[in-house]
Amino acid sequence: MRLSIVLSVQPAQFQAATFKGDLAANLARIAGLGYDGAELAIRDPTLVDLDGLERLVRAHGLVVPALGTGQAWGEERLSFTDPDPSVRRAAIRRIEGHVPVAARLDAVIIIGLVRGIVHPGVDRAQAMDWLVEALRECSAIARLHGVRLALEPINRYETTLVNSAPEGLELIERVGADNFGLLLDTFHMNIEERDVEDSIRRTGERIFHVHAADSNRWHPGAGHLDFKSILSALRLTGYTGFVSGEFLPVPDAVTAARNALEHLRANA
Repeated sequence: MRLSIVLSVQPAQFQAATFKGDLAANLARIAGLGYDGAELAIRDPTLVDLDGLERLVRAHGLVVPALGTGQAWGEERLSFTDPDPSVRRAAIRRIEGHVPVAARLDAVIIIGLVRGIVHPGVDRAQAMDWLVEALRECSAIARLHGVRLALEPINRYETTLVNSAPEGLELIERVGADNFGLLLDTFHMNIEERDVEDSIRRTGERIFHVHAADSNRWHPGAGHLDFKSILSALRLTGYTGFVSGEFLPVPDAVTAARNALEHLRANA
């Protein structure tokens, strides 16, 4: 099992981006702890020195399994389901802007809250239509570069669009793109899935990436989730990608990251 952890490349308000701040220092810390990769949260790829970023990542012997895009929503409120068509178009362009970066780093592009919410005055069916349309367009562009997209089912308290793995599988059918799959996050699954392990097994080969956090959004091992059972279910699907820590930096980022690594490896 290969392990990575979330690192925000740019300043962000999102609390569960475990590492934020000095990029070079954090990459050194992540490598020093023994992680195999760093999942990079990038709000706007046009503001990133990609050559310099890639050199830093490679210098520490790390890989980049996925690119987080949620800060486009968190910092700028860009989404696929905004009532304003110019905002929807800007959100699509932003995701398409991640494609060359993902292709170069061989990373999955994560579709988190940039997918949007059901805004007041907007019919849910209309919001879903906008979401499907945007995902089809982004998937088509990504496919040209050999890049995959992974939508993350997120709990009902953050969005009312695609909360569970079964809903994610229904969305995959509507989008109809072989390079579009799901990111399963154990924190959100604990809230929304009837049976976490069963949902993992049912999602199977459409699992493109995995986030690990415990029931309280602290590091794995700090809550009540059974990671031995969860990781066993994941192995049975044939998943060979990364399990990436995305959790609150409690009591601090380094301690949380170390505890997560130890717990996940002990239960792999």
